Amino acid sequence: MNEIVETNDIPNPNRLVVGQTIVIPIAGQFYEVRAGDTLASIAGRFNMSAAELARINRIQPPDAVLPVGILLYIPPRPKRTIETNAYIEPRGNRVSPALQQAAREASPYLTYLGAFSFQAKRDGTLQEPPLTGLKQIADRQNVTLMMIVTNLENEAFSDELGRIILTDENIKNKLLNEIVAAARKYGFRDIHFDFEYLRPEDREAYNQFLREARDRFRREGWLISTALAPKTSATQAGQWYEAHDYRAHGQIVDFVVLMTYEWGYSGGPPMAVSPIGPVRDVIEYALTEMPANKIVMGQNLYGYDWTLPYRPGGPLARAISPQQAITIASENQASILFDDEAQAPYFRYTDKAGKQHEVWFEDARSIQAKFDLIKELNLRGISYWKLGLSFPQNWLLLADQFNVVKETFPS
Repeated sequence: MNEIVETNDIPNPNRLVVGQTIVIPIAGQFYEVRAGDTLASIAGRFNMSAAELARINRIQPPDAVLPVGILLYIPPRPKRTIETNAYIEPRGNRVSPALQQAAREASPYLTYLGAFSFQAKRDGTLQEPPLTGLKQIADRQNVTLMMIVTNLENEAFSDELGRIILTDENIKNKLLNEIVAAARKYGFRDIHFDFEYLRPEDREAYNQFLREARDRFRREGWLISTALAPKTSATQAGQWYEAHDYRAHGQIVDFVVLMTYEWGYSGGPPMAVSPIGPVRDVIEYALTEMPANKIVMGQNLYGYDWTLPYRPGGPLARAISPQQAITIASENQASILFDDEAQAPYFRYTDKAGKQHEVWFEDARSIQAKFDLIKELNLRGISYWKLGLSFPQNWLLLADQFNVVKETFPS
């Protein structure tokens, strides 16, 4: 029992919740047969033959009809190699001890650690985030430190700031010089641009900026990457989308991070933060514009607790970690349900003030669905927003199913 509790970091071992998912630390896994499954379809899912699956599970004859609900044992399979990133967002003038500890715990599972963020200024200078201890933490586990540059201004993405730094040659050159100086100073080896809500007319200016940045960084031996809004077509309308040119980014940079989360968001109605269907739609569109080995899927490490009834413009949902979600369910004697379409867990409860709530979060089942998508579509890897929200099952399953790249080089 202790091994199960420690492996999952179970917050409520003496008061488990109906529907709570627990990962059992065994070699291999069990698969629950669903309606329509056959030995061949299950075997194909795990890259093995139907004959091998039948032999391991002592199924005779091999073409027998499988009862729905029966558990089949799947032995350990060869691990895929992927790259992983986690963003970290310090506040104030230093990285808090809690965030440093989160980075320390995650770093064995990371290729990149992304410091969010260096904010570009209208004069081409940079406002630096606190970086207390991050270089030392990254170096201990051979993690590439990622320098994230944004067009954030007054805590919001600014299209006017974007226009200035992309179209004013003097400002642009100064900014690139500042980036190079900061990257040399702190030891960054990937420069990651997260320019959001740019004006549609600045789309090609952004592409040209990235070409010039890439050429500068190549001389230093650095990688270049970008964050892209979750589009499903080249003509998708909306300020978040139009200046992000998937095809151009795929040609220019080493890799992109698709921001495949925030369908359920703090100001919107209750729903899964990263439902599997919309996530797949974005990635499948991206695959028409760039190769799979340049695509990193974005993944949230958090959920939201909405107060009901939801009203547009009403109180914002509260961000919570998966561990907090389980604790809330336990304290309020709520059963956790699972939405098969979204591939995400959720529950409802009534607080002490009599107000109803709806909570959507992540668990081992929802993250497994994303890992399966990475394997199926042969993606470069996964990127987490953001450290500081406890989700031990994610790292447990990640280590079980993937080898994480530790040395990266420009393509």
